[in-house]
Formats: sequence, structure tokens, C-alpha cells
Amino acid sequence: MTSYLADIKTTLEAKFTHQYAFVNGIRLHYVIGGKGDPIVLLHGWPHTWYQWHKVMPALAEHYTVIAVDIRGFGDSSKPATGYDSRTEAEDIYQLVHSLGFERIFLAGSDWGVPVNYAYASAHPEDVRRFVNLDATLPGFGWEDLAGYSSETSRQGGGIWHFNFNAVPDLPEALIAGRERIFISYFFNKFSYNPSGISEAEIDEYVRWYSAPGAVRSSLGLYRAIYESVQQNKENAKTKLKMPVLVLGASHGLGDRPIKAMQAVAEDVRGTVIEGCGHFIPEERPEYLIEQLLQFFGEDYKS
Repeated sequence: MTSYLADIKTTLEAKFTHQYAFVNGIRLHYVIGGKGDPIVLLHGWPHTWYQWHKVMPALAEHYTVIAVDIRGFGDSSKPATGYDSRTEAEDIYQLVHSLGFERIFLAGSDWGVPVNYAYASAHPEDVRRFVNLDATLPGFGWEDLAGYSSETSRQGGGIWHFNFNAVPDLPEALIAGRERIFISYFFNKFSYNPSGISEAEIDEYVRWYSAPGAVRSSLGLYRAIYESVQQNKENAKTKLKMPVLVLGASHGLGDRPIKAMQAVAEDVRGTVIEGCGHFIPEERPEYLIEQLLQFFGEDYKS
């Protein structure tokens, strides 16, 4: 594993550069490399752009790959506000246009998916294809996971950290100085094979999560959830028409992500990956590379 990660690190350093853009009133950090049509990759929580490091080199053989630290994460700005899906999506839209691109491919994992959905809803003519990796949407399945539906409540409640992360101030006080314990819990709990995510990889996330303001800003997504729910309900009045690929995980959210996207998009195809947890880019990178290249490649055949 150590040698494998060292090889990836060497390839990333050779093919990609770290850059910054001032857009929508904040500074966004992104990593870019490759050539060809652009693919924008958005990470989940508690990740950064680094969630995609195992798949980026292969994608860069065919595309310009742009992996972004979304607002509040990694080396991007950590403002006090703006964590609703529409604002996060506007950040990415302005970044894409600042780089001289218009029509793009989108792929997101976890919380990156609601941001991508807001982008695709606001600019459907600019999104060629859209990929959802094991994520529901606020307003379309997220509430069940959080324990807000009567059925989930009868079964003993939802995923505890959804509500914990939304509590003002308390999580920051409890997590301070314990960032590694907190982060490691989620990688162990929600992966199929915890050893698939190495200590060196966790180090990268702990590094940014320990920075001043990082815990607070990362929890902004949860604290803006009701605003994002209303936005998605409004967006869903017009279903997405671009092709959407959904990959759920047998030890993640199962087929819930497929059902969520079927509620908001017309052309949805998907599957549930067996023997995989919630972190598909890290747990099944080779399979994901194959699926992304095949799915995005179909756009050139139509």
C-alpha cells in the first residue's frame, strides 16, 4: 500500500498543479491536470479534493481534470456563510468559467452530489453528464437517513452525526484536539474494508481538519440543510435531462441514491457496487475509473 500511494503521489505531482481562484467573493483551491474536455470532481464530507487522488491520473489521460476543495473545506476559504447547495454551486460555476470552460462533465461523492445537482439544475445546458457516488439529496431521501421520517424513527432513528453536526457550537468544542479520533471513526464505520483507506490518507484529512475554523466551516453544509431542501424542492419541478449515472454501495447507502436521482432526473442508470462502503473513489478506484470513462465516453457516440 505504501508503494502504491507513493506511485500515485509521484504521478499527481508530475501531472497536476495546485491553483487558486477568487470567485463569488471567496478563494477556491483546486487541483488541475490533463487535457481535453473538463471533468469537475467534487468531494464529500469529511474529505477534500484528495478523495479523488486514486482516479485522477487515469482520467487525466483523456480529460482535463479539475478536483476542487468546495467552500469551507481543504485550502479553500472558510467563510461564516454560504453553505447552502446553490451558493456552493455558484462558486464552482464561476470557477469553471474563470478557467475558460462552459460545457463540463460532473462527478460528485457524498455532499459533492447536492452541489453538483444545484449546478446542473441552474445550468442544464452546460452539464453534459452527471455522476452520483453513493449520495441522496436533501429533500429526496436525506431526511430518511437523518431520522426525520416516521418510518426511520420507528426503526431506531437515523445516522447520528447528521443531527450532531447541525448543532451550533457544540461539535466544535467537543472535537477540538480530537480531530483524528473523530475523522477515523467515519472511515472505519462507513467503509467496507477500513484498511482500504490508509493512515497516510487519513493524515491528509486530519491536516486540514485541524486548521483554524475547519471544523466549523465543514459543518456548515449540515447547518444549511433546510435551505438546501427548499432549493432542491424548487429545482425538482423541472427534471434534469442529461444522462445521470448513479453508483451506490452495498455497505453504504444501497439503492437510495438511485431512487433519489430518479425523483429529479429523467435519464438515470445505476447499480449498487457489492463489497464496497461509502467511499467509492478510495475503496474501488479501478472500478470507478472504468465506469467513468465508459459513461463519459458515451457522450461522443451520440
